[in-house]
Amino acid sequence: MKRCLLIALSAIFVMSGICFADMWPEDVVKKIDAITEIEKEKKELPVTILDGLNVSVISGEEVHKIWKSNKTAIVDTRNKTQYDTERIEGATHLPADDLIKDPSLANGLDKDKDYVVYCNGVKCPRSPRAAIMMKHLGFKKVYWYREGMPDWKSKGYPTE
Repeated sequence: MKRCLLIALSAIFVMSGICFADMWPEDVVKKIDAITEIEKEKKELPVTILDGLNVSVISGEEVHKIWKSNKTAIVDTRNKTQYDTERIEGATHLPADDLIKDPSLANGLDKDKDYVVYCNGVKCPRSPRAAIMMKHLGFKKVYWYREGMPDWKSKGYPTE
C-alpha cells in the first residue's frame, strides 16, 4: 500500500513539474531554476542574477523616494501570510509562488506602468522570480528591491 501511494505521489509531482515547464519558455525556466539552486545553497542571490533582462536593482532609499512619489507600484511577492502580517504601505500583492503556476494572476496589472518587486531580503528567491516572469509577460519596467522587507523595516519606513 505504501509503495502504491509513493508511486502515485511521485507521478503527481512529475506531472506538476511538466505543467509548470509547459507554461513558461525554456529560458524562463532555466533562470528560475538557477535561482532555486542558489536558494538551496542558502546563499545570497547575486545582484547580477537578473542581468540581461532589463531589470534594475534598486536600493531602499530609491524605493522610498519612488514610494513617496506614488508613480511606481510596489509589489510584494511573498506568500499571503507574510503579506497579511506586514508589508510596505500600499504594496500590491502578487505572490511569486502562485504566479509561477498561474501567469494570468498578472492580467490585472498595467504592463506599461513601472513596478518594484520585493520579498524577504537578499536570500529570498520570490522577487527575482517574479521579475523574470513579469518581464516575460511583457511588463515594460521592473525594478528589483533586492534587500526587501528587512531593509525597509530597518530604515523605519512605513508598513501596514
